[in-house]
Amino acid sequence: MKILMVLTSHDQLGDTGRKTGFWLEEFAAPYFVFRDADVELTIASPKGGQPPIDPKSDLPENQTPPMARFKQDETAQRALSQTAKLADMRAEDFDTVFYVGGHGPMWDLVDNPDSISLIEAFYNSGKPVAAVCHSPGVLHRVMFNGAPLVKGKRVTGFTNGEEAAVHLTDVVPFLVEDELKRLGGLYEKAPDWQSFAIVDGRLITGQNPASSTAAAKALLTWFAQKAA
Repeated sequence: MKILMVLTSHDQLGDTGRKTGFWLEEFAAPYFVFRDADVELTIASPKGGQPPIDPKSDLPENQTPPMARFKQDETAQRALSQTAKLADMRAEDFDTVFYVGGHGPMWDLVDNPDSISLIEAFYNSGKPVAAVCHSPGVLHRVMFNGAPLVKGKRVTGFTNGEEAAVHLTDVVPFLVEDELKRLGGLYEKAPDWQSFAIVDGRLITGQNPASSTAAAKALLTWFAQKAA
């Protein structure tokens, strides 16, 4: 099986002057779920090369076992440092796509024409699409059969409460929860910061960093059930 993982290349947190990027747990946890399943992984970002890690995601209170493993794993570090360019990726070369979250995608992936057409190509060809935390926001311009892809589908993503807790409600271009609802998505959530992932057909979404492992495992389960 071939999985494409997509990360942000954006490192500026709006006009706050602070740094952002992808959330390290949201890369490390799915990366090892996939690699341990002997999946062929390709990692891409809009600019290619080393994507920016949100410095907050690497603070002591945010450390997790997959992050510790990543820091000891030269293969993983090398793979992350050499991401392919998103514009060069083709849906026909992969079985599925997994979008890693963090605040960065809110600026360089949500309105990215390469990303939008790539997701549409995956979905239109019968392949599942997965996104976690802020990255369900990348679906906000994705269409399927003339309607928003998320319309009428059970979805989750970073909650308004979680955004308020990190004091970025007025910084992000839009709130993931509000936008998924506006598009007609059947938005669901667990209590803030709890693990929660939803599978609705070929759309798999996770709520927050804690949901990264669950979303990645749900994607593998989707393929296992399809093969059964």
